[in-house]
Amino acid sequence: MPNHSRVTRRLGLKAALATAVTVPLSSTALPSSSASAGERPARRHLRVMSFNLRFASTTEPNSWAARRPVMRALLHREAPHIIGTQEGVFPQLLDIDSDLGPRYDWVGTGRLHGSHDESMAVFYDSRRLRPTAYDHFWLSDAPDVIGSNTWGAAFPRMVTWVRFRDLADGGREFHVLNTHLDHASQYARERSASLIAERLAGFERSLPMVVTGDFNVAAHRNTVYDTLLGAGLVDTWDTARERSALYGTFHGYKPLTPNGDRIDWILTTPGVTAHRASINTFSDDGQFPSDHLPVQASLSLG
Repeated sequence: MPNHSRVTRRLGLKAALATAVTVPLSSTALPSSSASAGERPARRHLRVMSFNLRFASTTEPNSWAARRPVMRALLHREAPHIIGTQEGVFPQLLDIDSDLGPRYDWVGTGRLHGSHDESMAVFYDSRRLRPTAYDHFWLSDAPDVIGSNTWGAAFPRMVTWVRFRDLADGGREFHVLNTHLDHASQYARERSASLIAERLAGFERSLPMVVTGDFNVAAHRNTVYDTLLGAGLVDTWDTARERSALYGTFHGYKPLTPNGDRIDWILTTPGVTAHRASINTFSDDGQFPSDHLPVQASLSLG
């Protein structure tokens, strides 16, 4: 079962993100919901983004200094309620936090736990969502050992998960799980997918689940994808009532690939409705915010 860890507010959460303390969560009164029965209006939809940020390199022409203004413009335009990020390093995450503004907060830690190494940070709109628990585990034979790597991955790989309360949906709770699978080892990816599937089974099954990540394999064409869908998840790209044009989600700052491989996914449990799924091709004067395109989904939890 997941280890439910106390969530502190802004500065404590951001500055110390490494420590998970097992204590009861305090209860807080929630605003009442005024939603009527039936189809929820679009403004109530939960906007989710999965985005490999590309770590904050100083190498031109795609340094973080060049990409940051484009990233800021993209995030302001889309205003997602949840952003499952991959590859962000601590100073870069602080930049994004600053650019998003005071209504956002985040949960995350470096894959070496507390270091400035890459994180699986989850940003969220604090006016809409309240975290009630979070934790991390590593994709290895020793998932509770910080920085562990036993399957031959090029780097330690990990998962960050958060349990949220949706303040705009009557206090409904749900889980978000965010990850980045290894780019080099198929064996490590397969073992990672199996571990994630095993951990998913330990969460409260009555609560919706949203899984974001860079999986480094193409949807529909790899056993990693099969394992996760076999664990009871569905692909929002396939289930969405409406979707954007399809592009390969990794472009490496080269021309976009129509109908290319989707290696970045947003998966959910079947009771979640995907109203729209999209691959966002936003750029500014030829500058992309990352070497990946963000994937997005507009969801209702039930």
